[in-house]
Amino acid sequence: MDEKETLHHYLRVRRDNLLGKLDGLSEYDVRRPLTPTGTNLLGLVKHAASTELGYFGEVFGRPSGRHLPWLDEDASTDADLWVPADESRDNIVELHHFAAAQSDATVKALPLDSPGLVPWWPEERRQVTLHQILVHMVAERAHHLGHADILRELIDGSAGQRPGDPNLTPRSPEEWSAHRAAIEAAARQA
Repeated sequence: MDEKETLHHYLRVRRDNLLGKLDGLSEYDVRRPLTPTGTNLLGLVKHAASTELGYFGEVFGRPSGRHLPWLDEDASTDADLWVPADESRDNIVELHHFAAAQSDATVKALPLDSPGLVPWWPEERRQVTLHQILVHMVAERAHHLGHADILRELIDGSAGQRPGDPNLTPRSPEEWSAHRAAIEAAARQA
């Protein structure tokens, strides 16, 4: 794989991993805030899709034509990070697929050194290349996937990128409980 395909591959994998965090969960569980700042799974998917449309669309003069009201100037702060009851889960998942297709088309159409302009970045950093934005978006997706990993574990104990993830130490629920208890004991002792 060349450098562009490698970066694109990692972006696609992280997209799938993030969307997979919704699998098997109720409407309440995908929407409920699990941190003091309101972080929730469906909101992370909505945010990630919205940012992809901006970075791979507007930045390279390839707007999707899709209006995202939660990004309007008069929208409430952080409206892209949660999902009101009247926005369906299916619509957010469809938005995720739409954004992925739009982004993939930009990545396929342009060489890595293609110039872009990020109007919401400081003036001195606005001039970018597709290479730079691919790296930025892989990092952005991985960042939010880390949030989603923790949220999903808090909801139902699922951990890792997928069931049977080889990057996790295989332990029974009892062994995980003992492991956690040992860490808790060390923390209290410290």
